[in-house]
Amino acid sequence: MATVRPFRGLRFQESAGSLDALVAPPYDVLNEAQREESGAKSTHNVVHLTLPEQLPDDRSKFVKYARSAARLEEWRRTGAMALEDRPSFYRYAQTFNVPGGGEAFTRTSLIVLLKVEPYEKGVVLPHEQTFPKHKEDRLRLLEATRSHLECIFGLYEDDDNAVHKLVSGASGRRVADITTPEDGIRQTLDVIDDPATTKAISQALADKRLWIADGHHRYETALAFREAAGPNQGLIPEDFMMMAVDSMTDPGLVLLPTHRILKTLPGSATDLRAKMAAHFEVEDAPNSKLMTRIEALGAAGKRAFGIALPGGAGFVASTSNIAAIAAQIDGPGSAMLKELDVSVLHGFIFEKMLGLTGLDFFGYTRIESEAVDAVENGAPASFLMNPPTVEDMRLIALGGEKMPQKSTYYNPKLLSGLVVWSLKDF
Repeated sequence: MATVRPFRGLRFQESAGSLDALVAPPYDVLNEAQREESGAKSTHNVVHLTLPEQLPDDRSKFVKYARSAARLEEWRRTGAMALEDRPSFYRYAQTFNVPGGGEAFTRTSLIVLLKVEPYEKGVVLPHEQTFPKHKEDRLRLLEATRSHLECIFGLYEDDDNAVHKLVSGASGRRVADITTPEDGIRQTLDVIDDPATTKAISQALADKRLWIADGHHRYETALAFREAAGPNQGLIPEDFMMMAVDSMTDPGLVLLPTHRILKTLPGSATDLRAKMAAHFEVEDAPNSKLMTRIEALGAAGKRAFGIALPGGAGFVASTSNIAAIAAQIDGPGSAMLKELDVSVLHGFIFEKMLGLTGLDFFGYTRIESEAVDAVENGAPASFLMNPPTVEDMRLIALGGEKMPQKSTYYNPKLLSGLVVWSLKDF
């Protein structure tokens, strides 16, 4: 099914400086201040490519994309970035701690070139809805640089763990080993370039479907870029993009919840509690204990939401009959989709109970403390959730449906700047 192949990637060289000053989080998690902080570390920091700056005297808003393309070519010319000697896969391991927990995990993915396929072919499957406004920016950048500057993240079924073992056990050459200071994550990159090994890995992945775990915008951008190239009988560079793929059986695969912080709340906190009590079992809990409590309820088979309120005294709303609540959600969608925590929160609690619709009345955070702190800094309420499971994502995607935006957060994000692929090197 999936067509994957090794490739000759571009990597930073020692002349560009220390690697930890050159890499950065992906473009979509950086705010303006964080982008500036990363860019200030080095004139070769990857954000100068992924988030090119708009200057006051630019003749148009599109000049910044040309600036990114020119900078990439300059880095190649001066040797700041150099091309791999031969086609390679890149084993990318991240060792990390879950926020609020002490256990260490190691997630091991493989960076490959993936042939992009329309969703309807069932080879690459989405699981989440996207925001259209983000796609134009990424398409402009791809058109200007003709390079994939960052990886998206995908998953494959691997019931017997055979592919994961093959990738983890393959002989490779260590080219990066850094710990990113902002999150304490150890990031290692190994080049796997033995032809027999790369062939074996390609064949092992050839019968797999791939689920997009993170990077729907960039995948759909790559699809639009390929479509613009027009029909072609053979494979062309526009057919491919970079993707880091991981096994669904990887013990380091961690999903975090994405909590909602309300900007407005119809009525009072007392009104909210009364409305929730009409449909859920409600119990008082300190804001600081909400996540612990809903995790315990989730482990016991219940669906639970933690509602943080100003003053430190929140409450938990839970139910053993999520189907009855989900059945009241309007619009299309399978029972499985409507019974997701995020669907219940948006389709029932926000829309039907509180009359809140659209995307402007709330913000997101994956960090429990940020959701709790927000209500002491002006937010009227925060809703804490348990995360969906990988199996939820798989089954929803197999059914041809998509979860609401920001339903999943695969932790940690992939680091940008470890490897880049230019279409000219196809």
